Formats: sequence, C-alpha cells, structure tokens
Amino acid sequence: MLTFQSPLVGESLAIQNLFKTIEKLAQTDSTVLITGESGTGKELVARAIHESSNRASKPMVIVNCGAIPSELLEAELFGHMKGAFTGAMQNRQGRFESAQGGTIFLDEIGEMPLHLQVKLLRVLQTKQFEAVGSSKTIEVDVRIVAATNRNLEEAVQKKEFREDLYYRLNVIPLKIPSLRERKTDIPLLIQHFVKQFNELTGHSVEAPSGQILEALMAYDWPGNVRELENLMERIVILKGQGTVDLGDLPHRIFQKYAEGRPAGAGALSASEFPRMVLPNSGVDLKNIVAAFENHLIDQALARTGNNKNRASELLKMNRTTLVEKLRKRGMIIPVSKGGVSEEALDTMEINAQAIAAMNSSSNGNGGEILEN
Repeated sequence: MLTFQSPLVGESLAIQNLFKTIEKLAQTDSTVLITGESGTGKELVARAIHESSNRASKPMVIVNCGAIPSELLEAELFGHMKGAFTGAMQNRQGRFESAQGGTIFLDEIGEMPLHLQVKLLRVLQTKQFEAVGSSKTIEVDVRIVAATNRNLEEAVQKKEFREDLYYRLNVIPLKIPSLRERKTDIPLLIQHFVKQFNELTGHSVEAPSGQILEALMAYDWPGNVRELENLMERIVILKGQGTVDLGDLPHRIFQKYAEGRPAGAGALSASEFPRMVLPNSGVDLKNIVAAFENHLIDQALARTGNNKNRASELLKMNRTTLVEKLRKRGMIIPVSKGGVSEEALDTMEINAQAIAAMNSSSNGNGGEILEN
C-alpha cells in the first residue's frame, strides 16, 4: 500500500497492482508514459508518482498539450524572451524551468505538434533547451511524466508521432484500467464521492445501495471514474438529503438496468420508474402519460425491428391494442402483403376484436354474430 495519502480509491486487483507499480517508480527518476481512456485518472496517477518520489518537496508542473494552441505551446514549455514574437512584452520563464528539481506532467502528449516533438526529444536526451528568441542554453533537472489516451504506436505508423520520441517516453509504460475493468471498486468510489460532496455542500445524501447500486454496477461507464464522480456530485446537489432512487439516475443508466434484467424477473415495480418532481405550476398529466407511453412503445419497436407481435409481448399488451395506438399516431406503414396493405390487415384485426367484444357483451341475442 502507498505510504502517503493517495487520492486513488480502490481495492480491486487492477488498482492494487497499480499501487505497487507506483511504489516502485518512487525509487527512480525514469520517464513514465501513462496510457488509458479519458476519465480514468491519469493526472491522479501522475500526482501519486510525484508525491511518492524523492522529488515530492519540489514543484509538480502540469501542461495540457492539447489545450494550448500549437503556436504558443513552445513558449509555454520553454519560455520566451521579450520581443521574440508579437505580444512578447517581457521575458517569461517556461514550464520546464518552473519544474526545476521536480516533475513536469505532459498531459495529452499525443497532441503535441511534430516540430515541438524534436525539441522535447532533445530535453529528454540532454536536459537542455533554449527559450524562444534566445541562444542561451538552459539546463534543467526534471522528471518527465507523460500521458495520452491515444494509441501512440498507431500514431507512429501514421507518421503523426516521432518514433524516437515515443521510445524515449515509453521507458516505463503504465496503463490505467478503465472503470469497467475494475467494477468491484464502484461501491468504494461511490461512498468516497458521496461523502466528499456531502462535506462540501453540507448535504446528507445516503450512498446508493441495493437496487440502485445494482443499476450503477450494470452500467459500462464510458466516461470512467470522471463520469461517476460527476454523477455523484449532481445527485448530492440535486437530492440534498435522503436515499437515492432510480428516478435520480440519468435515463442512460436506468435504461441499461431495465434492459439487463434477467428473464422472469417480472415487471418493474412502481418504485423503479423514473420520478419527476411535480412543479408548483402543475403539469398536463394526460400529455406526460402519453409521452411516456410513446417512449416505451418506440423502444419496444426499435428493439424488435418493428415486429409488432414481439413488441406487444414486451409491452404485455394485445397486438391489436398496440396497432390501434400506432394507427392513432399515424405510424402504420402501408406494406403490401399479398395485395392487402398491412394497414388494412391491422384495421380488419381491430374490427374483428371489436365485433367479438360486442358479441360477448350482448344480452338476449341468442349468440347472434354481429358482423354489420
């Protein structure tokens, strides 16, 4: 386990292996290349590397290479002299010089322009560089930690990234697992973030458990830990207090949970449906119910490829009832079936059902069949 207070949270095998690697990196000044999907916590890992090293008392300087315009990035990294370019009103120290004795974290290194990659390669090799507009060589003692969510090997093949720089950066590769690869850490992360945001806001929201936790565990989290953190912040702020229910979750998570329920699990209970707060001005209940019904019908048709039989089974209703609802919405598409349109077939089916209903409810007609 790390010997300092780590901002990283988790007990999964993947995260424990990451902790062990960081501890080993604390004993060296080797260049590290951190890879992983967006939102996995690459900057947190870079901070952990710095704070566990013998450089912890020195600065850690962060540079997002993708957020700074390419024409300004060189001056940002290496500094510039007064008059070196339009707008350079005075001498300015660069980020490398500011990180003297410490660590410089080059985030989104894959976005660095090719002409600057040459200069960075020189710094890696010699620890020397010149500020823009100066011929004076500056020497620095910094540890370089870089990160990217791009596949740099593919970028090298496409001539979008220098091969020699890639191998200089990739001395110690460190891949951060995605959240879907460490799902057992989700409950710990949820508790951590809910507690953190409760303390920040003064709220008292309970960490999700039971069915809500199941829904959160079933989701794939394409935005990784950052997406989970943002969701917990949103829930704490909007909920304020009490327990979290499915209605507090975004539709994408609720839908994923509903779709993943095993066969035979039964229908969703009333408590499982998304909840909305009744505004002071009131609502048009008829329109809201109709909109929700249409939303579920659309999902059933989309999931079954517009097969009305299968869609009606998913919705636990008669096919003719579904067809009638679609006809009222103008969604019956005329498709020829042996010379008779689907609309005509559906209409005949609806009429037949109506006739049967009338016959069963008629009184004293001796079983007369009403066809006209």
